Amino acid sequence: MDNILEDILQQLKDMSDPKAIEGMQRYGITPDRTYGVSIPNLRAIAKDTGHDHELAKSLWNSDIRETRILASMIDEPARVTEKQMEQWVLDLDYWEICDQCCMNLFQKSPHAIQKAVDWSYRREEFVKRAGFVLMARLAVADKAAPDELFESFLPIIEREATDSRNYVRKAVNWALRQIGKRNPHLNTRALRTAETINNMDSKSAHWIASDAIRELSSKKVQERLQRRKSHRT
Repeated sequence: MDNILEDILQQLKDMSDPKAIEGMQRYGITPDRTYGVSIPNLRAIAKDTGHDHELAKSLWNSDIRETRILASMIDEPARVTEKQMEQWVLDLDYWEICDQCCMNLFQKSPHAIQKAVDWSYRREEFVKRAGFVLMARLAVADKAAPDELFESFLPIIEREATDSRNYVRKAVNWALRQIGKRNPHLNTRALRTAETINNMDSKSAHWIASDAIRELSSKKVQERLQRRKSHRT
């Protein structure tokens, strides 16, 4: 495994792009160490490498932007324990690694729903963000999940809507919008939640609510939801 790790590190060094690093900083991607390798190139490396739980842990411990994103891509969700998730989530310190880890790995874990709820209560900015990113991603990816699951997320979204931290409020908004785009019933429930949030005495809550109401009540979203409804009946 050491040889594989060294080979990957060499590939990343060979792909290093200083201009990309400058560009990432403008978008709030601020790791301490990075080679500036693009996500498509990382996905290509992950595809060639294949799934490997132990290698994923070694890559994560290398503590470079690219090795941590790769770790989330090649780890085996069924082997990821709650302890590992709790350890990794504390290492999340900027939005890209938070979102990549949630999308590539955490959402596929059997612990995803519980962690979405647990982390929503946490104070740490990117731990809390991870909780709401998981809610958003589950709404998109878990086609078999019942409406009741997402209805249970709505009071949590309402509870945290006054958090003014940029990366938290954006994730809260993301979760609300994705739930509301899942089907007509959840659209109605999400819009109702957004109206409640809009009545709060909070700039963050107003932003979350107005943005969600604008999208969820738009002609484009409503037409898409009606098409889905007709296909199912």
